[in-house]
Amino acid sequence: MNRPRVLRRTAGVGLGALTALIEVPYVVLSAPLLAIPKARPKVLRGGRRLAEIERARLQRFFDASNGDDYDGRRALQYLVPRSLTGLLALGVWVCIGAGAAAGAIYFAQLVTGRAPGGTPDGTLLDWLPVLALGAIAVFLCGQGLIGVAALDRRLARRFFGPSGQELLRRRVSELATTRSEVVEAVNGERRRIERDLHDGVQQRLVALGVLLGRARRAGDAERAAELVRQAHEESQEALRELREVSWRVYPIALDESGLEAALESLAERATIPVDLRYALDEPSPEVATVVYFVASESVTNAAKHASANKVTIDVRGEETKIVAEITDDGCGGATMSESGGLSGLTRRVAAMDGDFSLQSPVNGPTTVRVTLPCE
Repeated sequence: MNRPRVLRRTAGVGLGALTALIEVPYVVLSAPLLAIPKARPKVLRGGRRLAEIERARLQRFFDASNGDDYDGRRALQYLVPRSLTGLLALGVWVCIGAGAAAGAIYFAQLVTGRAPGGTPDGTLLDWLPVLALGAIAVFLCGQGLIGVAALDRRLARRFFGPSGQELLRRRVSELATTRSEVVEAVNGERRRIERDLHDGVQQRLVALGVLLGRARRAGDAERAAELVRQAHEESQEALRELREVSWRVYPIALDESGLEAALESLAERATIPVDLRYALDEPSPEVATVVYFVASESVTNAAKHASANKVTIDVRGEETKIVAEITDDGCGGATMSESGGLSGLTRRVAAMDGDFSLQSPVNGPTTVRVTLPCE
């Protein structure tokens, strides 16, 4: 933990000790007023204001974000243990202050050559027990501050955390979002396939028809044979592009041989060297499809846009997750765009409750990392 964070959290514990001086009297004095119907709303509003101060303190000094979907009664329930925690923090600070004062007195005695307690002719051996006890006291006070900070965060999560209904609402909203994103990703894939067919295979077939027509009209047998040869080459290119499009739609190797075989075929067909590292049991078909398309799109981008000389595909299992990392040694500078292929991959990964990240500094390397649950 770095020093600024330590200082910030220490200050947060200190501020929490001061707020306890307000919260303890409020809880003690307002508790009887809850029995009065007219006074109850005001008491609950006051408790919520104090709870909001605590939430702001935790956010500012502990980077702890908590939900605000709670009522005044819940706030009062939180303030009871929170005020006791604040008093505990105050006790730790009192110990720190007393220790600092005692340390200053002992230090003055040490530098003047006196023994602990102020008697003359002190030696180093006289001070060893005091130094040992001082080190223990510093350690205990430090642990006290850490413990109070952890207890503060835990209490806030316990009382301010989202309710079951709120968690369900968030999950429904997340599923609705990912569903619409998947639909958009599928539509984007369809548009890309249409462009590939129109700009690639269709143009090849048009050229093939032109060549065959010219061969039929050619009066010279040698010229006709040359045109037929060109038409044959054009047909081979059309078949090659058609196979590429079909692989981008869905590689049949995924169903026939599994993810590893599909990735091996991808590496063999790539226009640049691809190093495949695969250490994983066969995942579910849905997960395998996502991993394959992430790898395929990343390899394509590395070859077309990054001027890469090599791509590494690393697929492995980590506890209950599957991690796929695709790294190239290209020029870097890749970004996410709304209409780009990486955006569609992000939606695919999100639909599987996975995480997608892209790191691509200028001059490379570019790393695409995908983490997917496997259970």
